[in-house]
Amino acid sequence: MMAESEEEGAPTSSKEQQHQLSSSPGGPEHTQPAAPAEGTEKRAEHTQPAAPAEGTEKRAEHTQPAAPAEGTEKRAEHTQPAAPAEGTEKRAAAGVLGEDRLEHSDYSVESPLVQFKIRKFFVLRPGTLKQAIKDVEALVDQEVDGSIHSLWLMAEVDHWNNEKERLVLITENSLLIFKYDFVMFNCEQVQRISLNLVDRISYGKFSFPKRALIEREGEGVRVFWDRLREPSFTSRWNPFATDFPFITFTHHPVRNVSDTFAALCDIHKFREQLTAAAQKVHAIKPVPGKANGVLVLNQPIHIDAFVGLMSFLGNQNKLGYCVARGNLGF
Repeated sequence: MMAESEEEGAPTSSKEQQHQLSSSPGGPEHTQPAAPAEGTEKRAEHTQPAAPAEGTEKRAEHTQPAAPAEGTEKRAEHTQPAAPAEGTEKRAAAGVLGEDRLEHSDYSVESPLVQFKIRKFFVLRPGTLKQAIKDVEALVDQEVDGSIHSLWLMAEVDHWNNEKERLVLITENSLLIFKYDFVMFNCEQVQRISLNLVDRISYGKFSFPKRALIEREGEGVRVFWDRLREPSFTSRWNPFATDFPFITFTHHPVRNVSDTFAALCDIHKFREQLTAAAQKVHAIKPVPGKANGVLVLNQPIHIDAFVGLMSFLGNQNKLGYCVARGNLGF
């Protein structure tokens, strides 16, 4: 009986040994210590999907510290599809991106300077233009001028090429030119021209005598109201003379700030509305002994100035505009 029990117990112990051998993990030569368990991989995907395995981190420290594990690279391809390869980045930096960077850098260098110069104009201060319009509209005489058709922000160019900031109103019967102080909110001068006296409007680029040392870019509009009278010799050489039978306008420097100022400074629209208003007044109130109608000419705006030292200094420093001048003021 004892022998049988021993014989029966022998296979049992051998089965248990085999079961223990099969369930025990293999040695270090047959296993991969860097591979985490299945549950660990699932938890890693939910908590830190970009974290590489332990063995991968050790190899990365010795070879390429910034290189993630293989699984991490696959996940990075799904999360960041726009990331270019290393060779693509180098070519982009040397090619198109380099040209764009030059263009943006040039713009960023010039733009703040231009914006700084433009912001010095008091007409751009919040509420300034609105108050100026209210003040000049109050000076319109309804019995003489009639209703207001449009308002314009212009730069007057005198016979010595000096620029002067002006507010211009086209009314039912008159053309009103205001010298307005945008600093003190005060109208200093008003010039009234009856539209039935306007007989000629010319527009085009500016021109100077052949031996003149000055020049002017852009276009202008010149309004004539007495064709038979020519300016005298004294008036031509007097920089402060105001008895000329014409007036010249050009774009205001702030015309490119916004769409609102672009509409206020559009000299082409100004010419069209002025021509239509003058033609209408000529038909209603003709001047006796004078040809009715307005002659519109596309020709250069001639300025009879040669040296222009005074205008150069004045226009460069914007002396004819209400601008901030540091501690000196306006």
